[in-house]
Amino acid sequence: MPVYIVLLRAVNVGGTGKLPMAELAAMCVAEGFSKVQTYIASGNVVFATRKAPQKARAALEARLSAHAGKAVAVHIRTREEMAAVLRANPFPKAPTNSTVAIFLDRPPHAGALGEATGMGDEEMGLGAQEVYVSYGSGMASSRLRIPVAKTGTARNMNTVAKLVELASRILD
Repeated sequence: MPVYIVLLRAVNVGGTGKLPMAELAAMCVAEGFSKVQTYIASGNVVFATRKAPQKARAALEARLSAHAGKAVAVHIRTREEMAAVLRANPFPKAPTNSTVAIFLDRPPHAGALGEATGMGDEEMGLGAQEVYVSYGSGMASSRLRIPVAKTGTARNMNTVAKLVELASRILD
């Protein structure tokens, strides 16, 4: 049975989009997903389902919209896709807690990084369906804006690795 890693956008960050992870897990179980596991309170969930990724995403988006009263963006990846994100990290020597993958719904266009504004000491790179950013002085002081990433959701490399680990355990 396929295992998916789901990343919700703008959940439990900055006081917006409050969603207890127990409620997220319950929604997933109610949708018929199995082996549901959440990870930290920022909208990460791993589960198994026979549904195709697009159908699993649509079902979860519908439940989240009904719960929140507004659309909640859902990004879905397989364990293999998420493991590929780790392998493709163009900044392997940078601190993993300040290097992120910003997950997108589609591949970024070739000139996407050239549209960024407010760049300081950050480094950027393109992935298959991600934008990578290594925040040299940390994210808190960054003024970086990447238009192509506006509707994406970021996870640091530590979180990406943990989600791959959780998905791998479900597959075992």
